[in-house]
Amino acid sequence: MNTLAGWRKRLTDFLFPDESDEWLTLLRLGLGLQTVLYALSLLNDWNYLFGTAGSALITRDLAEALLALENSLVPRLGWLVAIGSHLGLQEQTVLWAVWICLLCSGLGLVLGLFSRVSAVLAWLLHLCAARSGAFVSYGVDDFMTIGLFYLMLSPLPDRYSVDCRLRKSQPRNGWLGGFFRRVLQLHLCLIYFFSGLTKCLGSGWWDGSNLWRALTHPPFNVVAPEILVRWKWFFPILGIAICLIETGYPVFIWLKKTRFIWLMAVLTMHIAIGVTMGMYLFSLVMIVLNLAAYAPGFWVSVQGGKPVANTVFITR
Repeated sequence: MNTLAGWRKRLTDFLFPDESDEWLTLLRLGLGLQTVLYALSLLNDWNYLFGTAGSALITRDLAEALLALENSLVPRLGWLVAIGSHLGLQEQTVLWAVWICLLCSGLGLVLGLFSRVSAVLAWLLHLCAARSGAFVSYGVDDFMTIGLFYLMLSPLPDRYSVDCRLRKSQPRNGWLGGFFRRVLQLHLCLIYFFSGLTKCLGSGWWDGSNLWRALTHPPFNVVAPEILVRWKWFFPILGIAICLIETGYPVFIWLKKTRFIWLMAVLTMHIAIGVTMGMYLFSLVMIVLNLAAYAPGFWVSVQGGKPVANTVFITR
């Protein structure tokens, strides 16, 4: 019985650590900035991407029809347009209203103003846009959805938000915030491990050919071809390093002695992706998720030779 109780306590301490909300502040600020940049990046093409036939570059109706075959309950812009039509609003008016609300929700997250409403609104509107624009979406949309989902369920507001300052209250339920952070950590471990495992199963990452194709395929061919040719000998080394970083992530990101090294390696990898392939939003959201999940706890404040209360420790 004592052994069972001990294991139960260890599991509870692991899943529900009583932590400060520093990670939540990082997640809120990072995803708020991500949402703002996402909305601004689509400003000039918003109606062309999400309008219907006659006004759109790629009709939204086709993407939503295919989505309905998979799951009729997934939110989409068509629902909001239908609601607007019942109120006598034109499609373009509704689409621009959605864009404005998405931008405002991102700004709300950056400021920490109406944090819960902003997080829910950002998640819902981004999900609608990502699903209705499935033909032009990629990995950044999936990770934004994941991050915003965790954010809207977490115990907002955090202590650095405007909401908390206005209410003059302190955050509660540190164990609940610790739980959502722990789930985010485990989720990232699964993502990186299976991504690395998939890369290891093929030969393209071992000989560098996949890297060559990624860096020379439009519109990701940011680096000049002559530079790539000059450094082609480095591609196999870099490909193997990426495989090792991703497959080793679930192990070395948890070990205290290697956590900082592995986090820096992952952040460097995503910065390189943004610089060499122009995938700035993808790189930003991955950096935000990793920093929120694992960065708090490296620098421990010490007062009188003892850790200060509410200090974050990832490994217990």
